[in-house]
Amino acid sequence: MKRLRTAVLISGRGSNLQALIRACSDPQFPAEIALVISNMAGAGGLDLARTANIATRTISHKDFASRETFDAAIDAALTEAHIEFVCLAGFMRILSDWFARRWEGRIVNIHPSLLPAFKGLNVHQQALDAGVRVAGCTVHYVVPELDSGPIIAQATVPVLSGDTADTLAARILTEEHKLYPLALKMIAEGKVELRNGAAVFG
Repeated sequence: MKRLRTAVLISGRGSNLQALIRACSDPQFPAEIALVISNMAGAGGLDLARTANIATRTISHKDFASRETFDAAIDAALTEAHIEFVCLAGFMRILSDWFARRWEGRIVNIHPSLLPAFKGLNVHQQALDAGVRVAGCTVHYVVPELDSGPIIAQATVPVLSGDTADTLAARILTEEHKLYPLALKMIAEGKVELRNGAAVFG
């Protein structure tokens, strides 16, 4: 079985990366993680990758004069490693339009809200401030506009009386760890693809 050669881009602890590593450790899973790239040298997710014998690269955005030159370095690393697909997992950099278009249909992100609601940062507090009774997470294709790509999969959680941003975030994170491997499996099996700006399921 040919497995989809995947890279994961991170900036921090790598909890979603760990969920993807766990899923891909099954030889029957249709994707494999071949590379983990972080823009932060101290990211905990790099240690998770090394423990799983996955190649790692640190490419600091601080070493580049512009977003485009940083993204070009990321692109070069992906190309060198023969990467076919990219998962963003807590990668705290806004990608250039150039990069989003270059990898169009081959890059996804997980966002801790039910998009299109609550884009950007501080989404759990946004949800609480809006008084919603249901929150959740979304896996979506990456397009130039932030948090706006076609939706692949979502999971929901109730918003409970007395929730804080932290308690709601923890409940959503549990669902993220289930949803991201499921979405990657769907993609790798050809059950969803980006076509003419829409997620097409087959």
